[in-house]
Formats: sequence, structure tokens, C-alpha cells
Amino acid sequence: MVDVSLSFPIKREAPVKEWSPSIHYAQFQRMATGALPQRRLYDFELLYVCQGAAVTTMYGNTYSIEAGQLIFLPSGVYHQNEVVSHPDARFLGIHFDFYDELDIQTEADMIVNEAVLDVNKLAHEAVSPAFPPLSSRVIYTPPLSCVQMMERIVEDFTLRPAGYELACKGLMLDVLVQLFRTHSSQSLMETSPHNARLIELMTQIEQAPAKDWSNRVIAEQLMLSADHTAKLFKRFAGMPPSEFVQSVRHREARRLLRESDISIEAVGERVGYPDIHYFSRIFRRLEGITATDYRKLSRIL
Repeated sequence: MVDVSLSFPIKREAPVKEWSPSIHYAQFQRMATGALPQRRLYDFELLYVCQGAAVTTMYGNTYSIEAGQLIFLPSGVYHQNEVVSHPDARFLGIHFDFYDELDIQTEADMIVNEAVLDVNKLAHEAVSPAFPPLSSRVIYTPPLSCVQMMERIVEDFTLRPAGYELACKGLMLDVLVQLFRTHSSQSLMETSPHNARLIELMTQIEQAPAKDWSNRVIAEQLMLSADHTAKLFKRFAGMPPSEFVQSVRHREARRLLRESDISIEAVGERVGYPDIHYFSRIFRRLEGITATDYRKLSRIL
């Protein structure tokens, strides 16, 4: 039996200036160990693994996805996701289309009901001479700046302040550009003998941000000089080691402020800033508001 999903996604070439991505869903989600039903989407999904590990069966292949990686799930393509880490995994999921062509009222509108498939509703993948199609690669390792933009999409889509649709559209365009650039750069980095060690080290930083991650410690972990480490790290992550560590800590602090009731001081300690005054200064400089105000704002809805 021929897999009809092999003819999808349907591509539509258009200048980048005509792209107008619309966000249909953007949330953090935690899934227990186990397989989900096979499905197809009317739109597209970026599924980023925050914690844990998963596998996706698609195009007749099985793809492993670890923390720090993202899988692109195209419109019209059969796929099945499975969480393989115990007891669960944490994801950031964004559903979108490239041309603002779908009318999505509920989450169910994004998933194909095979009994009443409407082929005309399947979203088109935007292609341009400037970039290879996003679907030409399945797994991406997005730079931290890209992950941060996806997190901001989730925040704006959840809180829905005035102008959030326009803000999400702009952020999504930036995310797409980052992924297209990553497409070409990853092919080169995959041949680097230091690639695997860098990924492993970045994962360790993500999992234990409060540890001592000075430039010296990071260089020792890679068994390289501090200068060489800084160059490799910046080429791979898009920023120096110290900035990466600070970004990871800030992201974890924001998560703890959103999802827990522990004190501001305890949040600082958990992410590597035992001095509450220093943590408060760093947080306000990076976020633009105090940690207390951020917690209040995140709980409006």
C-alpha cells in the first residue's frame, strides 16, 4: 500500500515578503512515557524537546529527539510521536501555517479526521529560492536565541496582550529565518569532531544550571583551551559560553516563577544566583521587569 502522505507537504513558492505565518497553538506540554496515536495535521508543528527524549515515526523512518532538539512536523504527513524518557518529557509545541490561510477555531481543527479529510484545507509549505524547504530536514538543533523566541510566542499567545497576533507573526518569521540558517550550518557542524561533546555539555548546563559553569570549567570539560572553547561554543550556539549559561539560567528562572510558588530568593538559588540582590538585578536587566512583577503578570490568565 502506498503511503499517500509521501506527496505532502504541498509546496508553494512565493517571495519571503509574502509570507505571513499565523499561530494556531503555542504551549508548553508535559507528556507521560508512551506512544500517541498516529495522526496527520492540517497545519505545521514545531515540536521542541525541553526535557526528556522522544521518537517520531515519519516517512517510514524513526527519528530520535533529545532535549535541545526540534522536529518539524509537516502538513498532511502521517507521523506518530512517542515519549521514551521516564517518567515523562516536556515539550514546547507551536502550530502554524506559512500564509495565514487556515481558519482554526479549536485544537481539533488542526488534526485531520481521516473519515472526512479535506485535502483543500491542507496548509502549503512556503518555499523560496533563498532557502531550502524546511521539510527537507526533519530534526533541527535550534540556537538558544531561537528557543527564546519560541518561548516568547508561547507567552504572548497565552497572555494575549494587545497586538499579540502581530507580535507572534513577527517572532515566528524570526524563528523560521533562524531555522533556515540552521539548516545549512548544521550540515557543516555535523562533521566537526567537537559537535557531540558540545551538545552533551549544553545538555548538562540545561539540566543543572546552578552548577559552576565558568569559562574555565567549560573549557576543562571539553579538554580545550579557553580561547578555542569560546570560539567553538560561539560558532555552535551563536553566543559565548557565559552568555549561554546566563540565558539558560534566566529561562529556568522564568519557568520556576511561572510554574512554582517558591520564593524569589529560592528561585535565584536554584538557577545559580545565591545572592538575591544580584539575581534581582540580572533578572530585571534581561527581562525588563522585576521577578515579582513577572510572576504576577504570568498568572493573569
